[in-house]
Amino acid sequence: MKRALLLTVGLLLLTALPGGAQSPARTVTVPFEVLPSKHLAIEVKLNGKGPYRVIFDTGAPVLILGTKVSRESSVLPANVVVPPDAPFGTAGQFPIQRLDIGPVRLEKVPALVMDHPAVATLSKSGGPLAGIVGYPFFSRYRMTLDYRKKQLTLTPNSYEPEDVLQMMAERMASKSKPPPRLLDPAGVWGFAVAKDDGDDEPGVMVTEVRPGTAAAEAGLRQGDRLLTLDGRWTDSVADCYLAAGFVKAGTAAPLMVRRDGKEVKLTVTPRAGL
Repeated sequence: MKRALLLTVGLLLLTALPGGAQSPARTVTVPFEVLPSKHLAIEVKLNGKGPYRVIFDTGAPVLILGTKVSRESSVLPANVVVPPDAPFGTAGQFPIQRLDIGPVRLEKVPALVMDHPAVATLSKSGGPLAGIVGYPFFSRYRMTLDYRKKQLTLTPNSYEPEDVLQMMAERMASKSKPPPRLLDPAGVWGFAVAKDDGDDEPGVMVTEVRPGTAAAEAGLRQGDRLLTLDGRWTDSVADCYLAAGFVKAGTAAPLMVRRDGKEVKLTVTPRAGL
């Protein structure tokens, strides 16, 4: 059974729906261990120091490091004094100048320095843990877990995450309400996608590009594998529908496609529909 989507006027469905520089820009594998608590732990280096064991948690909105490790790795500057009454020893947010996870290297990754109680608890049964790696890292990759080999496969997705803490602080300081994010069903894209059952590869297949449309003028081709749309993964027809709906007509949106074994970046500006 094939699921398909035509991104034209009203995002009409053809069938029913079911931070910094980084290196290397290729698929890599990183070993992990499973703690007694069933959490995953990986090893990282911070500014060339380590390795340190950290919890890998895709549900964590920020990257957290303990104060001791932050001092040792110079993430927390020597002149910063943590108030004795600071909750959980929270010192604030500081950049990791160089974060190495296996062959992956990121620069200037924001980290919240604090002694998280969950990390302290898990360290009692699972051994020393330095912190939690969350959204600022994992959002940059499409990930696959192999529990048999205990390997984490990371494939770059070209997404640069927002600074979550800064964004939250700005929203709290702002007196105005943030504008609601509404789906824009009037965007006319001019291409169709589909994905067969059993297809586990990243992205969806572009099955049609209509002549003279925004997609055609941007260089999208039938047979391209659409990996991301406006920074959002498109691993299913539903994902593609949702990602396209967040882009307002007249707004340029980057598309990452795989074509002839290479990743190609395109920019499509959907047109206003009816």
